[in-house]
Order: sequence, then C-alpha cells, then structure tokens
Amino acid sequence: MKRRTKKRWLYFLIGMTLLIYFFYFQNNSIVTSEYSIRSDKLPQNFNGYKIVQLSDLHSKSFRNNQSNLVKRVKKEKPDLIVFTGDLIDSEKYDEKPSLILMGKLVQVAPVYYVTGNHEWWSGKFNSLEDKLKNIGVQVMRNSAEEITNGTDKIQIIGIDDPANVKESYAEKATTEENIINSLEGLEEEDNFQILLSHRPEMFSLYSEYEFDVVFSGHAHGGQFRIPFIGGLIAPDQGLFPKYTSGKYNSLNTTMIVNRGLGNSIIPLRIFNRPEIVLVTLNYVK
Repeated sequence: MKRRTKKRWLYFLIGMTLLIYFFYFQNNSIVTSEYSIRSDKLPQNFNGYKIVQLSDLHSKSFRNNQSNLVKRVKKEKPDLIVFTGDLIDSEKYDEKPSLILMGKLVQVAPVYYVTGNHEWWSGKFNSLEDKLKNIGVQVMRNSAEEITNGTDKIQIIGIDDPANVKESYAEKATTEENIINSLEGLEEEDNFQILLSHRPEMFSLYSEYEFDVVFSGHAHGGQFRIPFIGGLIAPDQGLFPKYTSGKYNSLNTTMIVNRGLGNSIIPLRIFNRPEIVLVTLNYVK
C-alpha cells in the first residue's frame, strides 16, 4: 500500500514538473517567424531589405538586461526595427525593462515605434515618450517619414492607437482620421508605403488606403492557439478571432500580425510562444 502511494506521489511530482516546464517554455522560449514580401513598387535598392518587428512586450524581461531577446534580434541583422505598441503594461507598470530593450535595439538598427492601448491606459505615456526619444527611438505619432537607401526611398507611416478616445465606438473613425493626418503633405503617392498600427482588426480600413505593408500586434496570437484552428480569443475580436498571427492579404495590401512577446490580463500562452517577426522585402519586375 505504501509503495503504491509513493509511486502515485512520484508520478504526480513528475507530471507537475513537466507541466511547469511546458508553461515556462511556452511563455519564455522565443521563436522567429520569417516572411517575404514581393512588390514591383519596391525600389531596387531595397531588394533584400530586412525588417524585424516586435510587439506587445508588456514590460516582460528575457533574461538580464533583455540579453536573450537582443541576441535573437542581432542574429537577424535587420536594416530596420519596428515596434507596434504595448511596450509597457498598464496594470503592472514597469518601464525599466522596456527602456533597457529599446536602448539596446537602437544600437542594432533604427527603431520606429507606435503606441498601443496600454500606453494610453497607463496615463504615463507623455513621460515614457520623452524617455524613448532621448534614447534615440523614432516615436511616430500620426506621422510619416522617408527611409532612404542609396538614391531610393520608401515611406513609413505610424499612427497612434485609438484607445486615447473615450468612446470605443469612435475608435475606427479616430484611426481613419489618424491615417489621413499622417498622409497629409506626402508627395509621390506611388511610393512603397509601410504602416505601423497596433490594431489588426482594422485591416479592411488599411487596405482602403492601399498601404503596401502593415505591421500590427495587439491580438497576442489568440493567447491559446489550437493546432490546425488558430487563436482562441483576442481583444476587440472576441472568440476565434480572424487576425491573430502571420500574413494576411487584401487587394494590394499585406498585413503582418505579430503574436507579441509578453502577457497582460491572461498570464499564460499555450502553443503560442513569444515571437520575433522578420520580413524581407523583395523587388520583382
């Protein structure tokens, strides 16, 4: 009887150890997802141009001083790094891990950043914005810039997350207004254009404005991913959301949705490891 009891406890402890390891691995082991975007609008000097996208850190740390995450980004040798919102978490606000990460990333490649909903919910974004600018991050607030490579150029547009408006029903209208304000004064509308926007559920709006590439996040990959089905739940999309991870196409627009790095309300990821996205731009005739 005692032997049976000991065996049961042994099996229980082994099972618990494996379960804890599984959850730890799912939430801390970074995966890199690679995509290629081909376009005849892309200038030839940007052929092979590499963009790393990060999103939804939520103040998470990947080893001391973000060493593991930075090492993985460096390995890809990006020409550009974009961060699509929720750098911090509004509920457990801690800007130190985020500022450490961004301070190291600007030494790897130029970093362009847009806000997510958590920046606005925290009520501390003005202070955070100043600190990001001081370490060399390009904070995009409904603005556009040109990126040059040799004699060629492309345009990058970045818009604020609409969580800073009081009425949720006005978020789409606010997003469209932000897009219009960002594009105001831009010349040569046939340029290759990249949009940075936190919210993937507004893909139909982005495609109306014919952005070539959209980088987005927010959905956390659906939090729990069911094999062969996809994500289970996402903010502003509900159960079995449409846009959670990977590459989506509509008309002439491609959207890349990053599964994110950290967690917020739900503290666990299942079959949904933290993600770095690498996009390579390719010129085609």
